[in-house]
Amino acid sequence: MGRLCRIIIVCKEAIKVCQRQIQEQFEIDYLQSFSQKARYSKGRVRMDEECEVRTAFQRDRDRILHSKAFRRLAHKTQVFISPEGDHYRTRLTHTLEVAQISRTLARALRLNEDLVEAIALGHDLGHTPFGHTGEFMLQELTNHQFHHNYQSLRVVEYIENKGRGLNLTWEVRDGIMNHQTKGNPATLEGKIVQISDKIAYVNHDIDDAIRGQVLEVSDIPEMYRSVLGETSSKRIDTLIKDIIENSYGLPQIRMSEQVEIAFKGLRAFLFKHVYVGSAAKEQEQKAKHVVKQLYEYYMDKPDKLPQNYLKELEDGEDKMKVVCDYIAGMTDRYALHTYCELFFPTSWNIY
Repeated sequence: MGRLCRIIIVCKEAIKVCQRQIQEQFEIDYLQSFSQKARYSKGRVRMDEECEVRTAFQRDRDRILHSKAFRRLAHKTQVFISPEGDHYRTRLTHTLEVAQISRTLARALRLNEDLVEAIALGHDLGHTPFGHTGEFMLQELTNHQFHHNYQSLRVVEYIENKGRGLNLTWEVRDGIMNHQTKGNPATLEGKIVQISDKIAYVNHDIDDAIRGQVLEVSDIPEMYRSVLGETSSKRIDTLIKDIIENSYGLPQIRMSEQVEIAFKGLRAFLFKHVYVGSAAKEQEQKAKHVVKQLYEYYMDKPDKLPQNYLKELEDGEDKMKVVCDYIAGMTDRYALHTYCELFFPTSWNIY
């Protein structure tokens, strides 16, 4: 009996030590040859002891998931600023939808699910309060030196963990940096997140616009509905299946010509009828004013910044970057709370 117990203990220890290696070997054996394997990652800026059970990309996913910046996405605008209903998307729900679409594509194409999930969860960590309205205001104030993808990278490389960052792998950082339309991710997994981001926001923003009575289904041109589908779920299904059919076994991520033309047309329609000048943006000028006032206040009085941001200044960081770090990290409600504290008499401060 004693010998059997020793054998069991040895076996358990072997399983414990080998879990990561087993998963890494599975990737090598099963995933497409042109997929990114965790074992062959370009690594981290700082050396880390390997986890016994998780691959490098799984650890990155978990680090992002447990970060403060990720939690704040729950209270950041997607499109509708301060909506009345409970069912409008936030930056967090958008992020989760991107991750879900990305994983579906990666699994079907036999690419690295863990890598796409990590990139998807981290791609908007640097987004401002009040959605793109806040971003455009900071761009205007900084002579276009602020971009949310660069800020997301800055969050994971520097801001989180008291200035030490999350020490993510090169592949995840590359995907976060290059998720925008003009970006060129180095991995197919990064390209999956790039296209999944568009699939998610085009469809869920139309859904929110219909819920907010900014659009009706009949407003969407029939030429797009006939190709992609009448509902968000049908359009997402069409797009995912089309990408799988046209990308499987190939070192690229692409749609068929017909679907791509319809999707780009639908996206252009959304920009014209929802993102610019619609009721969805009726609070835009107020949000811009809040961001502008906060930025100018802290640029004029940097000593009023919280202690951790003052340390950035003491370490020689550029003042404009530090002020943007602080404002971009704010949730909508914290930005409004700070604005009221700074510019409203105490007796009027409803926050």
